Amino acid sequence: MIIQRKEETKVVLTKPFSLEGDSDVDYKAPNILQRILSLFKNVRPGSDLTRLQLPPLFNFPKSQLQCYGESVYCTASDLLSKCNNGENPLERLTSVVAWSISTTRPGTFGVVPYNPILGETHHVSRRNLNVLLEQVSHHPPVSALHATDEKENIEAMWCQQPAPKFYGTSVEVQVHGKRQLKLLNHGETYEMNSPQLLIRILPVPGVDWVGNVTIRCPETKLVAELHYRSNSFLGFRGNQRLIKGKIYDSLSSKILYEVDGHWDRTVTVKDTKNGEVRVIYDAKEVISGLKTPTVKDAMGVWPSESALVWSELSEGILSKDWEKAREAKKVVEEKQRDLLRERESRGETWAPKHFIVSHSKEGGWDCSPIQKCVPPAPIVVPI
Repeated sequence: MIIQRKEETKVVLTKPFSLEGDSDVDYKAPNILQRILSLFKNVRPGSDLTRLQLPPLFNFPKSQLQCYGESVYCTASDLLSKCNNGENPLERLTSVVAWSISTTRPGTFGVVPYNPILGETHHVSRRNLNVLLEQVSHHPPVSALHATDEKENIEAMWCQQPAPKFYGTSVEVQVHGKRQLKLLNHGETYEMNSPQLLIRILPVPGVDWVGNVTIRCPETKLVAELHYRSNSFLGFRGNQRLIKGKIYDSLSSKILYEVDGHWDRTVTVKDTKNGEVRVIYDAKEVISGLKTPTVKDAMGVWPSESALVWSELSEGILSKDWEKAREAKKVVEEKQRDLLRERESRGETWAPKHFIVSHSKEGGWDCSPIQKCVPPAPIVVPI
């Protein structure tokens, strides 16, 4: 945990989720399963949980915006450079597959991040990579991400809409929206989606990523299809976290590589032409020993910064002062209601500061950054 002051306010930054699952908080609270079951006792199966109000006991000290951002800027190795430095389109797509897998991070059963408030931002830099996120809608919750590395000439854009639903013995969170990674030196854009998060309550509690991810490059016509597989329903067979898939040429439908492995261990590709197998992703190398970001320029931190907006609540959770945490959460939420009433009374419509938002033809959301490049951030990741 790192707490740094900006005049009379505090910026609270906590450890990113790493492979070891270490944290600034001990979440192994007694009777956590009973508490979760009591939380859902009046919720019907199939219900949308986006408006469910959770007490701080069920939060970890971090906003959902920070979680999205950490999956991009918190890495122990520079996978984005590898994407850019691939000698040919196939090697670059293979590196993009590895980078996409690296954004899949371990979860903790029984706790979830804060729901970002409207207009909340998160702005962090790691070396030449500058990352900016903004909450562009509250109901439904939609988060936009823009990341640029001017040295490598790389740009990433996400538009994420999590949709959690309760199914009696589990909660399934579909993450709608698209992700783009642009390798501008090569004139290539890689479009991909996110796996869905499965929170199993019974019979064996656990958190895992499941579902299908497709990564395609319209310019090269190469496609990767990945399938994230969870444990069995009863929790047997140990920790699976399997990934199976293929990389193929969409013009000829010829399979070039077979993908196999575990997203929390290693992932390999097998060349279908000569049978050669090699490791393309090692989770231990990429998401182990991750460092907590620090504040480099306290005066440059925006009032909308996640680590500032939720600082009092995070302090309450970290110290397990639940009364302080409840009051802090109430203050943030009531302020948002007051701002909404003020806008409605003036007939004003809120607009994002950093993104242009529109509805896509498919019925989802499109978020386009206003600025071409993300500026360096006042919060940095130590190298």
